[in-house]
Amino acid sequence: LAALSALPQATQITRHVCVEGWSAIGKWSGVPFRTFLEHIGADLNAKYVGFKCADDYYTSIDMASALHPQTQLTLRFEDRSLPRSYGFPMKLRIPTKLGFKNPKHIMAIYVTNMYPGGYWEDKGYNWFAGL
Repeated sequence: LAALSALPQATQITRHVCVEGWSAIGKWSGVPFRTFLEHIGADLNAKYVGFKCADDYYTSIDMASALHPQTQLTLRFEDRSLPRSYGFPMKLRIPTKLGFKNPKHIMAIYVTNMYPGGYWEDKGYNWFAGL
């Protein structure tokens, strides 16, 4: 977390839209995901980025969504450490996607050319889930 906090940070006020029909606007801060991927030397030409989470949740996004300027590896909410209920220690915020595409409690991130699926996607939800 200290290494992530040392990377360039950005703040955005964006809406979180849940597939269940509710939404909320909040102030999210963290590392632009593109900055993180570049910093670790990820293959930005790969097709997908996958996420494994502490709560056995998993999902994936396409590389174009990963590189979108608003996609953020979020560490803070409303100028405080990310609350546990919002995904402490970090979550991925993608304001251009429905909430289930914003993984919380991230434990592993991987880049791949093989379709990785996702928890809800494997149950029939739309994989792209864009707004």
